[in-house]
Amino acid sequence: MLDKVRVDKWLWSVRIFKTRTMATDACKTGKVKIAGKSVKAAYLLQRDETLHVRKGGFDLTFKVIDLIEKRVSAPLAQVCYENLTPPEELNKYQDWYVGKGAAERREKGAGRPTKRERREIDKYKGGS
Repeated sequence: MLDKVRVDKWLWSVRIFKTRTMATDACKTGKVKIAGKSVKAAYLLQRDETLHVRKGGFDLTFKVIDLIEKRVSAPLAQVCYENLTPPEELNKYQDWYVGKGAAERREKGAGRPTKRERREIDKYKGGS
């Protein structure tokens, strides 16, 4: 059994981020915090620590239950953490992503967003 694992590797393994590079970038930009302090990607994560992750404009909170290094299927990954995200944040998350994997929609005939609209969408989502 593992005693410690890199935080970026764990975030990728339990499927909070799609790629390890995305997890590393989130750590580099200060979007992953433990006890209110930003952590580097190489931070060694231990059991029972609480992570605060800012992803896509949402503040997610996870408690580490088990440590894994290799990416596993979603059902196996869910037992490795406890989702402590507040209900109002979860509702905001679920309202934004209507259903699993639902794509964002535009009115028929509206075409692609303009550069200005794209910036407004990114700003709304909490992007840069």
